[in-house]
Amino acid sequence: MTDTPLLQALDQRRSVPSRQLGEPGPDEATLLRMLQSAVRVPDHGKLVPFRFLRLQGPARQALGEFLVQRTRERDPAAGETVIEKDRQRFSHAPLIITVIAQLQPDAKIPVQEQLLTAGCVCFALLQAAQAHGFGAQWLTAWMAYDTEVARHLGLVDNERIVGFIHIGTPRLRIPERDRPDPAQLLQDWQP
Repeated sequence: MTDTPLLQALDQRRSVPSRQLGEPGPDEATLLRMLQSAVRVPDHGKLVPFRFLRLQGPARQALGEFLVQRTRERDPAAGETVIEKDRQRFSHAPLIITVIAQLQPDAKIPVQEQLLTAGCVCFALLQAAQAHGFGAQWLTAWMAYDTEVARHLGLVDNERIVGFIHIGTPRLRIPERDRPDPAQLLQDWQP
């Protein structure tokens, strides 16, 4: 069996830590091309249960300052190391695309399927970024699940942050890591 370029691209995918992502990030045309690929995901009922929120430039530092405030509210005993980590979370990569699930009531399409669709968008965006020569990392952490952060970013009640996709130029080459053996994960079901 020969590998196709598409299989090779899938096999070469790896996350680049956000701290190792620098300028330049994708320009507007490249970003829109990446998003064009990212939206080609399974979407039962064609609900398009997702949207994007771009964080770049000074907005990254402003969000970091809000996270500092929120961290202090959540844990008044938080140390300076924790505070500084939250301040800097969005300051490394030049571009962060927040993938937001827009959960819609639908008798035929469960919320779980809508969340999975939005998750597929995150993965497809990682692939698209790498295809354009950028590094990327899908992150969540506490702020993806915090209602005050969601409100600060303009989300409404039916929306959830599925991931912050940090995108930029890798500052170093990321080595391959051990991957699971699919043969060990595969089982046959017998009635």
